[in-house]
Amino acid sequence: MPEARTNAAAKGTALVTGASSGIGESLAGCFAAAGHDLVLVARSAGKLKSLAAALSAQHKVNVRVEPVDLSRPGAADTLAAKLKRARVPVDVLVNNAGVLAQGPFVGMSAASHQQMIDLNVGGLTAMLSAFVPAMVERGSGRVLNVASIASFQPVPSLSTYAATKAFVLSLTESLSEELRGSGVSVTALCPGITATRMLETAIAANAQVSRIPGVLIGDVDDVARQGFEACMQGDVICVAGVLNQAAVLASRSTPKWLLRRVSGLLGRQLQ
Repeated sequence: MPEARTNAAAKGTALVTGASSGIGESLAGCFAAAGHDLVLVARSAGKLKSLAAALSAQHKVNVRVEPVDLSRPGAADTLAAKLKRARVPVDVLVNNAGVLAQGPFVGMSAASHQQMIDLNVGGLTAMLSAFVPAMVERGSGRVLNVASIASFQPVPSLSTYAATKAFVLSLTESLSEELRGSGVSVTALCPGITATRMLETAIAANAQVSRIPGVLIGDVDDVARQGFEACMQGDVICVAGVLNQAAVLASRSTPKWLLRRVSGLLGRQLQ
């Protein structure tokens, strides 16, 4: 339910998926601090309500909680219809909800692969389809899709996850060009390894992941801040972190066969 406080200088409503923790939670804080009302979406109602109360009290914005499993068919359309009935237009759509499973492709169940595809690809695409047309009709809006630096290269041991994020990046770039001049911008945030619960889960599943040097692990609030700023500026791609930016530049100038070999060597060390 919406909180009672209202910010007179509200800058529209930002809908953030995967808002209960990690980058999504930090992004929600960025938008609230900038004066945006919020719609927080995730599967965990309890965590969303706690976050909503904190952000509303701190930033004096309206915060609406919508517990939704976006991997379910029709979930995005149902959410869009509910917000339309409540007369809550979405000015900024933040597609952050996602899931990761790490390990050899053949060692994972078909259900695990499908879960990543259903949420990372299907859920994100459905949210775009449900909310972007209204933005185009109004002539204004912003979209922030959370991808990954895994979007830019093959990542053995993260094969399906990396493929889903490559989809997110490709779709973002295509949409940003399709919507040029419409008043709607589309941005892809591409973080590297970030200190979130997702990383903790990966370490719990595979102790080898804990060998990743600390210098390569990004701060979640810094990643969110960079994504927020890029979204507000209408940038198409935001690679968070100087080291990640250098890695992406290097990968784009490296022959594909060599990139696969290097990625394979690193991936096998984590298996």
